Amino acid sequence: MIYSFGSLNMDLVCQTPRLPLPGETLLGTQFQALPGGKGANQAIAAARLGGEVRLVGRVGADDFGYRLMASLKVAKVPTDLVMTDVTAHTGVASIVVDETGSNHIVVVPGANGQVDESDVQRLASLLQPQDIVLMQLEIPLPTVMAAAAIAQEVGARVILDPAPAPADLPDGLLERIDILTPNQVEASQLVGFPVVDVVTAWDAAQELRQCSRQTVIVKLGVAGVVVATEAGGFHQPAIAVHAIDTVAAGDAFNGGLAVSLAEGMALLDAVQLATAAAAYAVTQRGAQDAMPERSQANTLLSAIPSAVRLPLTG
Repeated sequence: MIYSFGSLNMDLVCQTPRLPLPGETLLGTQFQALPGGKGANQAIAAARLGGEVRLVGRVGADDFGYRLMASLKVAKVPTDLVMTDVTAHTGVASIVVDETGSNHIVVVPGANGQVDESDVQRLASLLQPQDIVLMQLEIPLPTVMAAAAIAQEVGARVILDPAPAPADLPDGLLERIDILTPNQVEASQLVGFPVVDVVTAWDAAQELRQCSRQTVIVKLGVAGVVVATEAGGFHQPAIAVHAIDTVAAGDAFNGGLAVSLAEGMALLDAVQLATAAAAYAVTQRGAQDAMPERSQANTLLSAIPSAVRLPLTG
């Protein structure tokens, strides 16, 4: 079983010719209110790819919450572990996407900010050693820490997407994580130097691995991903596609990674399926609607470039 322990948001998406400058007002070309939130997105990504998934989180007692629950049911993700919190509004994300697919995102947590120890205990009552837990940082950090500790105690594997990245991760968190998956912006924030290419991504992954023995996967967008493990690492180039919206790429990747590992794939094969899922997602608009079915990911997988072992020598 895959458990996504995290956020549910309504994404308020504005399409613009380009991203606005500070203080600038632009006329947009399109507006949509779309179900999102990294926890829900990753759950739906995994479900569409054939994984057995449950989502643990909270929504508010409002229309956005109702619509998010309906979206999960359509995707066949059980909603019995998603609580309705009458003390807070449903989380929202304000997203501006330009014609190249680049985006700016502001998240207001709402009910996501109320996820606490009681939610951790609901997860703990179900976890088994063979399970995988997907987590992100759109819920309170102490709750993430507690859930990671429970998963480690049980023996379940934890995949953490450190988004949005804090200035510093809490002491001890990385020791409880099996796979850390920052994008290049998040990796830069975590290590304190710019991550702009494969070389700097490898340096960042190595530094992050010094905190524990976990696997680090740095997502580089059109440059693919860099993977660092205790035994070495590799660079997996991206699949060439025409990107129109990158907002869900990281969630598609994490969902694909969880499904692949749950099926017993080797890490390289798992990363390649996750890369194909992310490649498909950027060719679609929105978040949850952009997640591929397994057949769609497999079609792109046939065109994936070969991985390159790291570190390079000679």
